[in-house]
Amino acid sequence: MNRIGFYIAAGLLALMILSSTVFVVDQRQLAVIYALGEIKEVVSEPGLKFKLPPPFQNVVFLDKRVQTLDSQESRPIFTAEKKSLIIDWLVKWRISESRQFIRNNGTDIRNLEGRLIPVVQAAFNEEITRRTVRGVLAGERDKVMQDVRKRLEEEVKAFGIEIVDVRIKRVDFVADITDSVYRRMESERKQVANELRSQGGAEGEKIRADADRQREVIIAEAYRDAQKLKGEGDAKASALYADSFGRDANFAQFYRSLDAYRAAFRNRSDMMVLDPSSDFFKAMRGSGTAAGGAVAAPAPRR
Repeated sequence: MNRIGFYIAAGLLALMILSSTVFVVDQRQLAVIYALGEIKEVVSEPGLKFKLPPPFQNVVFLDKRVQTLDSQESRPIFTAEKKSLIIDWLVKWRISESRQFIRNNGTDIRNLEGRLIPVVQAAFNEEITRRTVRGVLAGERDKVMQDVRKRLEEEVKAFGIEIVDVRIKRVDFVADITDSVYRRMESERKQVANELRSQGGAEGEKIRADADRQREVIIAEAYRDAQKLKGEGDAKASALYADSFGRDANFAQFYRSLDAYRAAFRNRSDMMVLDPSSDFFKAMRGSGTAAGGAVAAPAPRR
């Protein structure tokens, strides 16, 4: 029994020693083998690997995938016109020299991010202060990102990493400047609206004036034509009256009497005080003659 127990204990010990000498490297990782506190080897190929058991050798794994660093806080950056802008950015990076990375940052990625953020912010400060607001917002935005990336590629070599990409996520004014910009934009839009309204009013007045002129011209031409027709009608009527009056003088006198009656008794409220035997009612009394005969006329209404 003691011999069997010994074999079992020896087997377990051998298994523990063997398991401590074997490790697996994932394709997303780098394996750094330490020998008595010094970096002995960096394994980048995935698969089953071997090492000496602790404390002779230890293994630390690093993530070799592309990492993303976002701006932690939005600090205003002054442009060439001394305008404050808020820049939100991100940087894509990965480990290129694992030995250099560990010497400068240890095995914790957060140590690198704490040192990299000020470097990126300083690079953006250098590039933004050389440009105008319009250039940062539109024309030179891609150029800013390219120049910042070039600066970082040189400065981060000591960190054991390489820069994959640099991007600007958002560019905005600080709060008080944003309000003033919005107010200026609103004022400009109101000015444009007022100009359009004034132009529309002027065009409306022009159209109305032209319409009134055309109306006056049409009315004047119509009045002219009407007067012309009326004159022609009056001329024909006068010719007919003259011909009729020339044929019979008594008829002419009788017709003139009718016109006088028509003018005198135009309204029922009109009142005249006359002697019935006066010459005014001569036509009504039937005393006139025409062509040797009497001209009958209706008796006046009382």
